[in-house]
Amino acid sequence: MSAGHSVQAKEAPYYYVPADSGHPVRSAIALLITAVGAAAWINGVGAGKWLVLLGLVCLIAVLFRWFGDAIGESEGGLNSKRVDVSYRWGMSWFIFSEVMFFGGFFGALWYVRTITTPWLGDLDHKLLLWPDFNAVWPNFGPAGIVEHFQTVGPFPLPTINTALLLSSGVTLTISHHALRADHRGKAIFWLAATVLLGVLFVGCQAFEYHHAYTELNLKFNSGAYGSLFFMLTGFHGFHVIMGATMLTVILFRLMRGHFTADHHFGFEGAAWYWHFVDVVWLGLYLFVYWF
Repeated sequence: MSAGHSVQAKEAPYYYVPADSGHPVRSAIALLITAVGAAAWINGVGAGKWLVLLGLVCLIAVLFRWFGDAIGESEGGLNSKRVDVSYRWGMSWFIFSEVMFFGGFFGALWYVRTITTPWLGDLDHKLLLWPDFNAVWPNFGPAGIVEHFQTVGPFPLPTINTALLLSSGVTLTISHHALRADHRGKAIFWLAATVLLGVLFVGCQAFEYHHAYTELNLKFNSGAYGSLFFMLTGFHGFHVIMGATMLTVILFRLMRGHFTADHHFGFEGAAWYWHFVDVVWLGLYLFVYWF
């Protein structure tokens, strides 16, 4: 998110290597505080939630300084073409790791629905283990041990959110083409529209969660369906928030005159991430809400 060159920047002659930095150590300490606080919070320690808050605030502060330094290096003309290639490979591998992350959850959903549920409902298990188990998806566990809940259908909010994300992909592409054509005002307008669509998506998802909890009785402990539903949609929503944050930073950088038509990988990297989030949502929309 930090690569790019301003109009005044000059390209470095070879490969810029930053000086020693304390940012990695500081971020590790912040993450440790967050993890310890989360463990304490889960185990009923009252101070746990405050440790989580402290760790997150410290992490945000460190990242703000860290990315600020990287942006300063970029705008100072220290990033050569070799550094640009490194940024591209780094972002590519990061997105690949995210593909594997969501692949694990989609695999779990497929395994529970296609293999485990029919297997637990076969003749041997119905006779010997759970005679009252109903092998349908979603189910309420053996002998109905899971509280009754209703599933979330594709209408209306998931379909609205699909339209919002697909529209945001279009507006982001328009903004990118405008930047490549050196139309900065147009690029800023369409990027701001993209961020707004992302915010609307998160708002709709929050309303959907409230509806699921209060009216459908669908919770995280509502069997395999509930846990997978909230893990998949929740982590995706978190990625939307992170992507919108990246694009917001890029928006402010555009407004400050950063990037040129030829050098703007900071914009491109954030755009790659946003398009990845769009594709993941299409999979969620089909396999969680429809099938």
